This record gives sequence, C-alpha cells and structure tokens, in this order.
Amino acid sequence: MNVDFVRPSVSDLMLHLFERPLHPELFEVCREDKVVQPGYSAQIRICDSGHLVTFQTGRTVLSELVTRRGQPLPERNERLHRALKGCRDESVKLAGSIDYHVSFQVEKLPPEVFLTLHEELLIDCQHAPIAHSFGSANRLAPAALSFVQTDVWAHSLLIHAFHTFPEDCAIVKTQSLFEL
Repeated sequence: MNVDFVRPSVSDLMLHLFERPLHPELFEVCREDKVVQPGYSAQIRICDSGHLVTFQTGRTVLSELVTRRGQPLPERNERLHRALKGCRDESVKLAGSIDYHVSFQVEKLPPEVFLTLHEELLIDCQHAPIAHSFGSANRLAPAALSFVQTDVWAHSLLIHAFHTFPEDCAIVKTQSLFEL
C-alpha cells in the first residue's frame, strides 16, 4: 500500500535566496499576501513545502524560498542555499545596499509535545495575516499548518514563518529580515 504525505519530509527542506524574482507558477501556492511601503513591496506566499517571499525595492528583487530538495529552480543569481537542519543564522549584503538576515530552527519533538504545540499554533493561525491548514495524511493525524506573521517598518520587513510537519513531529521556524 502506498501512503502519500501532504508535505515532504522535514529532512528534505532547503532555504534559498535569489537576487531575482522566481515564477510562482513553479510552486503550488496555497495562500498569498502583499505588503506595500513607500520604499519597498513584498509578496508573501505559502507553498506546499514552505514559503516564497519576493521582496522588491526599485529594480532590485530578492526571493527567499523554503522548499523541498530537488525542486527545479533556476541557478542564476542564487546567493544562498542551506539545508534546514538544527538552528542557523545567516546574513548577506546585497546590491543596492540591502541587508538580508535569516534565522531558522527545525525542532523535532516527541509526539505528545508536538501535538500540544500544534494546538497552540492552530490558535495563532487564527490571528495571522496569512495562514493555511493542509490536508491530513490520515484521519487521526493533525493537518500540517503554515502561517506567516509580518512586522512592517518604513525601511525594513521582518517575517516570522511557521511550518508544521506532523509526519516528522517537526516544526520549522524562520525569521527573515530585509533591511534597506
């Protein structure tokens, strides 16, 4: 019997940063939102494996992507790619004097702890500007969740993204700061 999971294994996740736009048609987009400020705009999308953030100021475009390993992606202008494992902080200074900082953490939890945190995250999803509950792999397992919170300022954007992976009892948290 073949069992299909809603999401890839958390061990197959990668974080990418491109200095270019990525076509959203390459991904299964579930929800999206937009932030517009006088100096920049950002398109935030929840995808099947994670998220895609497209940050634009003037002619400079940055794309942060959390997706599964093996996802077909362009090679041109990739500035960062990291496997999502453990905890890590990265910073990149980009053209046009944009600073990009990201922190990510992958937590694999005992099932009972995961279920408790999952219930708390369900409540947080209700207040998030962008959230999505995926289908469940079976009727007894909780549905995978993704939600994104944003802190918007005139010269910076801070994005908090949370993604659950019930099959792995794991939660992926990222914080991304785009600074002008």
